[in-house]
Amino acid sequence: MKRPPTRGVSFRARDHSATLFPHLTFGGPDVQHRGSGRRDCAEIGASMIATSPPVQRVLTTPLVALAIALAALLGAAGLTAGLLEMALRNVAADEVYLITEAVVTVVMLLAYKLVVRRLGREPRDDLTGPGAARQTALGLGAGFLLFSSIVAVVALAGLYRVTGPGDADFLLFAIVTDGIAPAVGEEILFRAILFRWLEEQFGSWPALAVSSFLFGASHLGNPGSSWFAAIGIALEGGVLLCAAYMLTRKLWLSMGIHASWNLTQGEIYGVPVSGNEARGLLQSQLHGPDLLTGSSFGLEASVVAITIATLCGLALLRLAAQRGKWVPAAWWRPAPAPPA
Repeated sequence: MKRPPTRGVSFRARDHSATLFPHLTFGGPDVQHRGSGRRDCAEIGASMIATSPPVQRVLTTPLVALAIALAALLGAAGLTAGLLEMALRNVAADEVYLITEAVVTVVMLLAYKLVVRRLGREPRDDLTGPGAARQTALGLGAGFLLFSSIVAVVALAGLYRVTGPGDADFLLFAIVTDGIAPAVGEEILFRAILFRWLEEQFGSWPALAVSSFLFGASHLGNPGSSWFAAIGIALEGGVLLCAAYMLTRKLWLSMGIHASWNLTQGEIYGVPVSGNEARGLLQSQLHGPDLLTGSSFGLEASVVAITIATLCGLALLRLAAQRGKWVPAAWWRPAPAPPA
């Protein structure tokens, strides 16, 4: 069987013991402790363990890196949200929600920059590099055009109509809570952590399937959700956003699409965002079969959105394959060359 090309992602092994144990100077017990002429037994033991090849291999394996990254990201986010909830008990609910979403988003970015990007055999930062502004702008435009086309199809079928002007005062609030926060947090979690290390271990296809399924399942707790809605999110969102990430190996494009998709449906067209109430520039009404309108969950659970967005995602996957961005499973990849 011919092995798929691996151009686009490198999996060369590196020594990351200095990253995992930055307070130690590695090289053996004869290396001196910083600021003193000797090292105690505990530090020598830690150094020997950290530099042990089997330990290094375990700590840098994809699934261990994934577990550490999840613990760091979700732990930091959960702790921050809990502390804010206690500190803001006497604040209005909308303000608490806005503050919590904004602060937790910043904390997740810090967790990514300080911990997640340093993990694995080949550490990399998916939130840096040239082209960030261009890819984000492209994603914002693509998300707007994509959901506008969905609304256009439903409107032409007589299932969507504008009933009046909306609430522009809510727009800034929504940009943070419906746009920036979910785009940043969910893209880091599902693409830069789950998809990335599942792909490194099992290859692109299994990583795409598992991360997309989990992305859809994470919406089951939303108002008006169902397994059909979750599967729809997995197909239209999971496939599309994974494809955008695969194509660029950065988060900017997928974050732009994600944020714009949410803001366009809720804050422009007044359509519920994954079951959550929309307070947008327009007041609108969906009426007709649930299969075509998504019922109270919104158009994301309609066959119209699922079909259009999934086809776009498949087109991006094909483009990624043409550019050599698909990755085979670890056991299909050639072993890294030994150091000279």
